[in-house]
Parts: sequence; structure tokens; C-alpha cells
Amino acid sequence: MGEHHHGPAQGISRWLFTTNHKDIGTMYLWFSFAMFLLGGFFAMVIRAELFQPGMQLVEPSFFNQMTTLHGLVMVFGAIMPSFVGLANWLIPMMIGAPDMALPRMNNWSFWILPPAFLMLASTLFMEGGAPAFGWTFYAPLSTTYAAPSVTFFIFAIHILGVSSIMGSINIIATVMNMRAPGMTYMKMPLFVWTWLITAFLLVAVMPVLAGAVTMMLMDIHFGTSFFSAAGGGDPVLFQHIFWFFGHPEVYIIILPAFGVVSQIIPAFSRKPLFGYASMVYATASIAFLSFIVWAHHMYTVGMPIAGELFFMYATMLIAVPTGVKVFNWISTMWRGALSFETPMLFCIGFLILFTLGGFTGLMLSIAPADFQYHDTYFVVAHFHYVMVAGAVFSMTAAVYYWLPKWCGRMYNEAMGRTHFWISFIGFNITFFPQHFVGLAGMPRRIPDYALQFADFNMMSSIGAFIYGASQLLFLYNVIATIVAGKPVSDEKVWDGAEGLEWTLPTPAPYHTFEEPPLVPKPAGTI
Repeated sequence: MGEHHHGPAQGISRWLFTTNHKDIGTMYLWFSFAMFLLGGFFAMVIRAELFQPGMQLVEPSFFNQMTTLHGLVMVFGAIMPSFVGLANWLIPMMIGAPDMALPRMNNWSFWILPPAFLMLASTLFMEGGAPAFGWTFYAPLSTTYAAPSVTFFIFAIHILGVSSIMGSINIIATVMNMRAPGMTYMKMPLFVWTWLITAFLLVAVMPVLAGAVTMMLMDIHFGTSFFSAAGGGDPVLFQHIFWFFGHPEVYIIILPAFGVVSQIIPAFSRKPLFGYASMVYATASIAFLSFIVWAHHMYTVGMPIAGELFFMYATMLIAVPTGVKVFNWISTMWRGALSFETPMLFCIGFLILFTLGGFTGLMLSIAPADFQYHDTYFVVAHFHYVMVAGAVFSMTAAVYYWLPKWCGRMYNEAMGRTHFWISFIGFNITFFPQHFVGLAGMPRRIPDYALQFADFNMMSSIGAFIYGASQLLFLYNVIATIVAGKPVSDEKVWDGAEGLEWTLPTPAPYHTFEEPPLVPKPAGTI
């Protein structure tokens, strides 16, 4: 036993049975990228259908299956696991821990994901097809009128929730108990802070989602009427439960992205992050406020006016800590010695586009105006600006930034920059026109549209194919780097990078910090 201690096992058993945080992080990252490509393929089907008005390629029901699966796979299969993979790789290295606190549970929380998604994807081949009620699966569409495959979807959601809760408990236990001596909470890198707060959010809201899908299951199979008005239930109850989970969920997706950006912008500005403490407080404020804004998704259901006003003002309030963050990132860059390598480009792209997405969010928060925007492509444009330009861009920045540290090889910078510019331009061609068609009244999740929307939809579809193609360039660049990239041996791969992970050798050894590191005192302290 003792002689095998220092390196990984050989062959497939290394990956099946591993408890090493780096291996598990790697598996999460590859799995989430595979899901990203799958979800992207579903999106391409949607955009191909909408390229021209009229029914072109697929049946309306199949179109709805695509919109549903695209949302589910992207949120639960691509974005969330990718940040969990990042957390697995980086949190122990950032806080000076040898591994995650609960390594066996860590292995388990990854390995239940592939079967769950396999089950979700298999619904495409079942009688009645895959779920076709949108990723928010509103009752009664998802109960009374759903295809039989919905039961499999409910089971898959349960498994994904269990995985998320286990991953979160693990992160909380690691950050609270395994920090190196001298690593006080207010010395932790912001990525660790954002993930700690995200983990608490996950533990709080995943059971709510589990409750919602269990009530659906009961309504479908056991004759209850939680969401059926015919039996004394209320379909709007479903929306309340769903969005009580769903709104914190979107912050679960974006907070780790904020953490990433807060690591990368200082590195390429070559100066410390502006307003560290206010960033921590802003993250905690966003997490708290995310619980009291959920009904802004539901202005049109007939809430009392006092309810609408409460949720309107609470939603506007959440823009304040978010604005603090944007201000701090810009202030970090102010008069810094900036250089524009690929990670920094993606972060600046993130800053511009995420802020724009934030502003459209403020527009949507205004209850009377929302009656015009609700369920149109304006909403689609808004959340893709915060999800894709927010979460996916920052995740891409993170891969470019830490990949040299992970594998000891440098990616092709010219290819990285090309990937950024094609992504940036493709993304904006896709989603910017959707603001206009949305304001003019084009409803979402519909496979056909009126003639006046034809030009903008064609633009959107062309942009989507450009954006989709650029991700293949990214895949090529990452694989080429791992296989044959230029070796790097500097501990600090980037000259402005700070933090414990940059004190380790490059590539990062299989076991790190068996002896806890010495945490350096911040500059300027005695």
C-alpha cells in the first residue's frame, strides 16, 4: 500500500475510485464541457428552426423538447458542475489544504452526475418524447399535460440536487476547517469566499427544488392535487416554490463567476483588488437578497399590488451590491499596468456584457413595465447576457488562467484571443437583436413567429452558429495545450498572480501542502 502513495493509480480505476481533489476537479470540468457541447447542440436546433419564419425543420413538440433540455442541461449540467470542478481544483490550493475535507463523498458527488444526465437525455427516445414544458417546468404543463418521461426527469433532478448538496457540504467543511494557519477568513482569496457563500445558498435551496419535484411526482402518480385547481390546489403555488429555489439558483451560478473575475482582473492589472472587504460584504448581501426577490418572475400572475411593490424594490436593491462589485473591478483596473492576455479579455468581455445584462434586469424589475417584457425574447436576451456573458465567459477565463498551472503547459495565446473575439462578436450578434424582437412582442419558446421578426431572427441564428463554432476552437486549444503545449516551469505562471496556488510547483503536483504552508502577511502590515 505504502509504495503507491505518492502518485495516482493507473488506468481507469484511477478515475473511478479517486479521492484526489485534482482528479475529481478534472472530471467535473470535462464532464461539464461535454454537457456544454450537448446543450449547445440543442440550442443550434432551436436557432436553425428560427432561422426563417414558418415551420422549417422540426415538429413543434420537438422544438419544445429542445428548449427544455437546452435549459436544463446548460444550468445543471454545464455551468454548475464546471464551477464545482473549479472549486475542487482550486479551493484546497488557495487555502493551503492537502485535499477536500470529505474526499470519498467528493468522488460520489461526481459519479452520480453522469447517470443522472444519461437518464435525462434518454427521455428523448421515450414514448411521448422528452420533457417539453420549458426548463422552469411549470405545472400543470409538467404534471397533468406532461409526457410519461417526466418521471425520469424528476428522478434526474433529485440526483443532481443530491450531488449539489454533497459538493456544497464538502466545500463548507473544507473552507471552515482546513485553512492553513494564518489564513484568516479575511485573507482568503475572493474565489474561496464566493464559493463558501454559494455553498450555503445551495444547501438552502436544493431541498426546496426537491420538494417541488416530489409534489409533482405525487400529483402525477398518487392522486394528490398540490398544483391542480380542480382538486383544490394552485398552479401558482408551483411557481412560488420553483422560483424560491430558482432565483437563488441564478446567483449560485453567478457568484463563483464573480470570484473568478476577482482573481483574474487584479493579476492582469498588477495591483491588489480594490475594496476587498466590500467585495466580501457585497457577495453576502447578494446571497441574502437573492431569497427575497423570487416573485419578480411572476408579476403577471395576479399578485396583490403590495406584493408586486415589495418584490420590485427588493429586486432593485440587489442591483446595489452588484454595482459595488462592478465599481471595484473597474477601480482595480484604473491606473493599473494592464496587459490583455486571453483570461483578461474574457474578464473585460464579462464586465461589459454582464453590466448590460444587469441593466436589462433592472428594466425587468419594474413591475408595470414587466407586463410588456414578460415571456418575450427580451427576457431571453437578459438572462443570456448574465448567464453566458457572466458565467460562461468567466469560466472560460478561469480555464485559460489556471490551465498552465494545472498541466504545466501554456496554451496558444493567438488562438485564445481569436476564440475570445469570435465568441464576443458571435454572442452579441445572437443576443443583442433579441432585445428588439422581445420589446416588439415576440414570445419565447415558440417555434414560429410573425414575418416582421424575420430579419432579426436570421441575425440571431447566424450569431449562434458563429458562437457555437468558436467553442470547438476552445476545445482544440485546450487539448492541444495538454498534449503538446509549450512547457512552463515558473511557479508564478502570470507575473501579477497572487495567492498560495502560485507558490506550488508548475504543473501542480498530485499531492499538495502535506505540510501546511506559511501564509504571507498582506503588503503594508507589520
